[in-house]
Amino acid sequence: MDETTGLRERKKAATRLALHEAALRLAADEGIDAVTVEAIADAANVSRRTFSNYFSSKEQALFYGDTMRLHRLLQLIREQPVDEAPWTVLSRAAERLTEEVFGASEPSWLAQRRKLRGHPGLAPHQVAAYAAIERDLAAELAHRLTDDDVALRSRLLAATFLAILRVAVQHWIEHPGDPMAETVRTALVAAAPAVAPGGHRTSTGT
Repeated sequence: MDETTGLRERKKAATRLALHEAALRLAADEGIDAVTVEAIADAANVSRRTFSNYFSSKEQALFYGDTMRLHRLLQLIREQPVDEAPWTVLSRAAERLTEEVFGASEPSWLAQRRKLRGHPGLAPHQVAAYAAIERDLAAELAHRLTDDDVALRSRLLAATFLAILRVAVQHWIEHPGDPMAETVRTALVAAAPAVAPGGHRTSTGT
C-alpha cells in the first residue's frame, strides 16, 4: 500500500512539474497573455480537466516553481538547531537554498523566468505565496525567540527576511553578473545590523 501511494504521489508531482514547465516555456516564447490553459495542457500531454486538478489558473502554474522553492526554504529553516540565533538560521537556510537551486551555473528555467519579470498577472500569486510562507515562517520563528512580544517580533522578522530575499532575487535576475548566492549573502549581511542587533538572540552570532 505504501509503495502504491508513493508511486501515485510521484506521478502527481511529475504531472504538476510538467504543467509548470510547459507554462513557463510557452509564456517565455509567446508572452503570458497569449498563453491559454488549453495550450499548457496540450504541451504537457494532459487534458484540460487534468490541468484543473493541479492548478486553478495559468498564473498559478507559472508560479509553481517559486512556490516550491519557498517551501524548500521553510524546510531548511526547520532543520536548523533550535538553539541557533534566528538570523543565523535564516541566513544559513537562504544560502543553502541558493546553492541547491543555482549551484555553479544558472538553471535552464532562469532565462525563461527573466522574460516574465514584472508582469502584473503574476504579482497576486507572488504575494499570496509569500504571505502563506510568511505565516508558517513566523510560527517557526516564534519557537526560537525568547524576547517579549514574540508574536509580533516573529511576524516582523519573517516578513523582513522574505522581503530581503525577494529584493535580492529580483535584483540578481535584473543584474546577473554576480553569483546568486553572493547577492543573497550580501543582502542578508547588509540587513543584519538593523534586523538582528548584537546582544540579542536574534543576532547573527558573528
